[in-house]
Amino acid sequence: MVLRNARTGGVVADTLLPAFDSASRRTGLLKHDSLDARTAMVIAPTNAVHTFFMRFPIDIAFVARDGRILKIAANVRPWRIAAAWGGYAVVEMAAGSFERSRTAAADTLVLE
Repeated sequence: MVLRNARTGGVVADTLLPAFDSASRRTGLLKHDSLDARTAMVIAPTNAVHTFFMRFPIDIAFVARDGRILKIAANVRPWRIAAAWGGYAVVEMAAGSFERSRTAAADTLVLE
């Protein structure tokens, strides 16, 4: 499975880390020292995340149920909180990944 930007047609991530149950949502990226630029953790359902105890900065996309990106928080350092009203899922990637893939707020992400 890949995560694709419907507007550009480009692949945003080709390695997906699902966090759909309570235990994996709680753990998130805490056990990671870094992320490859084309790896994404998809957390659902949620509209808020924190970076407490993280070891590296991340980009966070808040996504509506239809896949539309409501907001992107770029280069979020450890010990921060980020949220988006109306979000259903969060996509977390290494800092700079969304900019590199030309992905922006209002784009639609498609899971293929």
